Amino acid sequence: MRLRRVRAVAVLSGAVLALAAGCSFGPPGPDQAGSPPNLPRPSVAPTAGQDDGEREVALTVLAKKLEVPWGIAFLPDGGAVVTERDTARILRIGPDSTADGLKVTELRRLTEVAAGGDGGLLGIAVSPNHKTDRTLYVYYSTDQDNRIGKIAGDGPLQPILTGIPRSEEHNGGALAFGPDGFLYAGTGDGTADSRQAQDPKSLGGKILRITTAGKPAPGNPVKTSPVWSSGHRNVQGLAWDQTKRMFATDRGQPRTAELNVVGKGKNYGWPKADGTGSNPKLTNPLISWPADTSSCAGVATLESLVATACVLGQKLQLLNVTGNGTVLGSPQELLTDEFGRLRALAAAPDGSFWVATSNQEDAGRPGPEDDRILRLVFSDGGAGRS
Repeated sequence: MRLRRVRAVAVLSGAVLALAAGCSFGPPGPDQAGSPPNLPRPSVAPTAGQDDGEREVALTVLAKKLEVPWGIAFLPDGGAVVTERDTARILRIGPDSTADGLKVTELRRLTEVAAGGDGGLLGIAVSPNHKTDRTLYVYYSTDQDNRIGKIAGDGPLQPILTGIPRSEEHNGGALAFGPDGFLYAGTGDGTADSRQAQDPKSLGGKILRITTAGKPAPGNPVKTSPVWSSGHRNVQGLAWDQTKRMFATDRGQPRTAELNVVGKGKNYGWPKADGTGSNPKLTNPLISWPADTSSCAGVATLESLVATACVLGQKLQLLNVTGNGTVLGSPQELLTDEFGRLRALAAAPDGSFWVATSNQEDAGRPGPEDDRILRLVFSDGGAGRS
């Protein structure tokens, strides 16, 4: 079901969309990560007299003229850090604002990054203790491999985990701290040898779980290995819901793109399976879509809502997931063909969703303001409140 768009205007500060019945929303909870940014307000007020069962979504352009933004993570002051894949820049967006949106500042350009294909500066995560340690973690490509590194304050980039397979495509790149305080990374299996996803000795085609020193985290399936789950093709999004259930996108299979509920030690099938299969030793996706109309990368959750940002599909997919892990009703679509390719997606501490376009890459068709960071707020509260 596509979310019906009621009205929108092509201005910097905002637009209003309508959300069809299927999810209801309430006010966001307290901001757990500090003061919210001074966000520009949508210039269009919610329209009155809507049909019963519809909800409006206010859309604001927070930043524009970026170059392939890839990862988004939030700072304690309510601002965010954003990576650019091809330029290897780390940007700070907000919390201060300008006449054009939020203030964008270049924090660092990483000379260690070798961009090319879908490799470069990819995921970013903010230390849970950032107020005191001022540390960022990044997933990045070199000429030889993909790596996870950390940057403490103004210090140098220090690799903490190396040897993740590097290829022209399918480099993974998802990076996030889980509710348990450990760092999770989604890798790709590369295109040269799909068998890496099933090889327990390879870091390719896996979700990894490590300490902030890059060591295997306590409680991993194999004590000496950073591997948490296997059988993945190209994991570019990780998120957890309020029950600490973990979701991961997986894209790059020839036939399907997947959204998985990830469990310790489970095998998600690639390359033995592409989408749902019948092998009881393999774990089927929560849902899969045709690859050419989805290819979703970023994922974000708020309460029962799980959203994915689709690159080829050029839309957000919204799912209402029940407590027992099934999808309730039909998936919904938002922003379909409105802003081009969508990649990064994150749930902000104030209850909104931030989503980044990805039109400044070879396969994109950039407009004069691309690439952009968009903010979505549902009419009666934070995005995803159900």
